[in-house]
Amino acid sequence: MKQPKTLFFCTECGNETAKWAGRCPACGAWNTVVERPKPAIKGKGERASARVTAPPKARSLTDLGDHVEIRFSTGVGELDRVLGGGAVKGSLVLVGGAPGIGKSTLMLQICGKLCEFAKVLYVSGEESQHQLKLRAQRLHVESERLLVLSETGLGEMLEAVNLEQPDILIVDSIQTLYNDAIDSPAGSVSQVKDCTMALMQLAKGSGVTVFVIGHVNKEGSIAGPKVLEHMVDCVLYFEGDQHTFCRILRAAKNRFGATNEIGVFEMGDSGLVEVENPSQMLLSGRPEETPGTCVACVMEGARPVLAEIQALVVTSAGGNPRRTSNGFDYNRAAMLLAVLEKRGGLKLSGCDAYLNIIGGLQLDEPAADLAAVVALASSYLDKPVPGDLAAIGEVGLTGELRSVSQLSQRISEVRRLGFKRCVVPAHRGMGMESLSDLMLLPARNIGEAIRAALRG
Repeated sequence: MKQPKTLFFCTECGNETAKWAGRCPACGAWNTVVERPKPAIKGKGERASARVTAPPKARSLTDLGDHVEIRFSTGVGELDRVLGGGAVKGSLVLVGGAPGIGKSTLMLQICGKLCEFAKVLYVSGEESQHQLKLRAQRLHVESERLLVLSETGLGEMLEAVNLEQPDILIVDSIQTLYNDAIDSPAGSVSQVKDCTMALMQLAKGSGVTVFVIGHVNKEGSIAGPKVLEHMVDCVLYFEGDQHTFCRILRAAKNRFGATNEIGVFEMGDSGLVEVENPSQMLLSGRPEETPGTCVACVMEGARPVLAEIQALVVTSAGGNPRRTSNGFDYNRAAMLLAVLEKRGGLKLSGCDAYLNIIGGLQLDEPAADLAAVVALASSYLDKPVPGDLAAIGEVGLTGELRSVSQLSQRISEVRRLGFKRCVVPAHRGMGMESLSDLMLLPARNIGEAIRAALRG
């Protein structure tokens, strides 16, 4: 049978097919299947002669020794938290984010700490060596053990790695790296896959810890095939608006730790600064005695974080009310508005409703339901929520309040930041009555919660 001269592949997931299709059969994306020449297939003699080494031998898990030095600190506490306690030797970490969010700044900042005990090679395909020098001076990073290289060729970069033998390799960025053996431009699916595979073999074979920077496309995912995220050990996303000071580092995948931790940074003149108390930063500048605002407590990994939820409810000018949410799930916001009208007695069907989370946080857990409901009711009734009051709880479709996980830690964080009252579900569990300096206001449904929150 005659082999086809070309193949078709999906630019989103990398799936290969023999025929063109408007929709990828693997990931379901539309208009992502493009054509490329089929690579030459080696003959049987070539494949047999290619294996010159002995086949690998499997070993028992109990025979493998324990290496206490397998994990090391990057010198940045927030990054270590997201990585699960520090970077792992021989791992491949992908750091993604929008342009200008601070990816290169963070990677160059950790070089100053890593060079105290390791040799670091920083390879940039977007900046010259002199530009890297200027940026390092602005970030106050200077060390003889920090080597910089401006190169986009994969072969030249691997030769530099073999020559210098660094302990840590940083590649900025994967979309600028290319292999001469592949007839496609840098940043294409085949180039990204091949270069990432070469970096993975380098990390696993020689024990070099590799940090790779990846750009994000307009859909918010890392540019290139989705298989790129499956190849690496850790996928870190930098979130936040580049025009604001707050940056959030979140782990989407981590083979060596949990994925529910976040790191909070503040962008300053001298680079990124760690925010050890994100709750205090997110609540700074909060308006007092203003309707439509309430404080919620959400869990980001093992860390409770207080966030301000703002709501605005106004009479709709047209026949179709507008619903907008920023940082809060749109479908959940629509559900809470329906519950407020049906069970809370507020006529919101003829009003425009807007929800906004201050600080660029994305609240995706049910514990923020009650604070959103209180903020919406406060704006609709034009009654301010007391500044020393917070609300924690999940709202059901019948208007009842459900308890949430780790309520004790949330209550402790609310009390630590100086709040005096907190609305909680009536079925909040045991052990909450021991808090003397924080008044708990139990509520069974949203009606009781709104009356308790707006009473003062």
